[in-house]
Amino acid sequence: MRHTSLLLLLGLGFPVCVLGDLQAERANWPRFRGPNGAGVSGDKSIPVQWTAQDVAWKTLIPGSGNSSPVIWGDRVFLQSSSADARERMLFCLDAGTGKILWTRTAPGNSAKAHRKNSLASSTPATDGERVYVVFWDGEGIAMHAYSFDGQLQWQRDLGPFKQIQPTTHGAGNSPIVFQDKVFFANEQDDEASILGLDAKTGKIVWKTPRQGFRTCYSTPFILEKNGSGAEVIISSTAGVASLDPHSGKENWIYTWTFMNKPLRTVGSPVYAGGLILATSGDGGGDRHAIAVKAEGKGDVTKTHLVWENTKSLPYVPTAVVHGDYVYTVADRGGVAACWKAQTGEQVWAQRLGGDVSASPIVIDGKLYVINEEGEVYVFKAAPKFEALGKTPVGEPVIATPAVAGGKLFIRGKSHLFCIAKQ
Repeated sequence: MRHTSLLLLLGLGFPVCVLGDLQAERANWPRFRGPNGAGVSGDKSIPVQWTAQDVAWKTLIPGSGNSSPVIWGDRVFLQSSSADARERMLFCLDAGTGKILWTRTAPGNSAKAHRKNSLASSTPATDGERVYVVFWDGEGIAMHAYSFDGQLQWQRDLGPFKQIQPTTHGAGNSPIVFQDKVFFANEQDDEASILGLDAKTGKIVWKTPRQGFRTCYSTPFILEKNGSGAEVIISSTAGVASLDPHSGKENWIYTWTFMNKPLRTVGSPVYAGGLILATSGDGGGDRHAIAVKAEGKGDVTKTHLVWENTKSLPYVPTAVVHGDYVYTVADRGGVAACWKAQTGEQVWAQRLGGDVSASPIVIDGKLYVINEEGEVYVFKAAPKFEALGKTPVGEPVIATPAVAGGKLFIRGKSHLFCIAKQ
């Protein structure tokens, strides 16, 4: 039985059709960056700045992790790792009160990871019947599925997570759900594949190999346009590709060619009016973004590149699309920017301040950007920059925020905050 919220969020401006139960999908925030990974909500009740009075609740989350919250109805899910690294934990909280309703654990060990990563960075996904979470125990990764009352439905070992020295960035990929399957991009150093698992049993239905280069963290999304069949859109160092969600068969692929060494994808691909925008980079400051046509068959490398940018677009935070424009925020210095989606031409750029890891989201036509110090900047999603508000959370923030049911959820270093206009 689906735990479906009665709230229908209208006017989201999605460029694609998503799950069959579109009403439930829009009313919730079921995966990383919300409905179909678009990072967009039509909720009109979220304040642009707030005081302590507007913090509906603030809950201490045991351990640590960068897993973002996901919401379905009156339930919030996120994962964490215990302070001694011996346990991975999935928490279920009441969205109205912040009370932790149940906790499920899996064994773990310490492991090397990037300073901005964690032992619990994978964001869960849910379809209203089960919640799917990927645990990294420090050596291997496994997907677990739980009912909404915390009963384990199945678990599937996905094999070891291999890291080649010295680039020990750690695991952190997030699953998504579409119809009767869970998809997971298992992109590791020198070895990569995309998996389609049966949502009810955890059986691996298909496994599509990808060229492995460097561990990537981008999360796929579902594209369904002009009445055509659904496609799983993925991006990694290997390039941008479309897969059949039922068989895993590759529809088309754009192979990425870099100026110097291959770069990794952390930010996820987004759809913008017939184009797929993908970003990549590395810690040394190299950047490369591409916009390719979201169509075709076979190898489209020589024909489908529309524009590229090798300097300005972000590495970690995912871009967000609103109307005819793409909005980004740079990892370093927090420079927000607006771009024409069809040409890549920059419209404006504005320095907000502070480094940024969390991806920006759009709520009711407004951009919400949170830097690593926990400062929330709000400005119009428009071809002219207009600041609307700025509010400190009170602790560092790496995870991407979520919004559903008239509430904004922000995972800080120690707490999960719920913002709701009083």
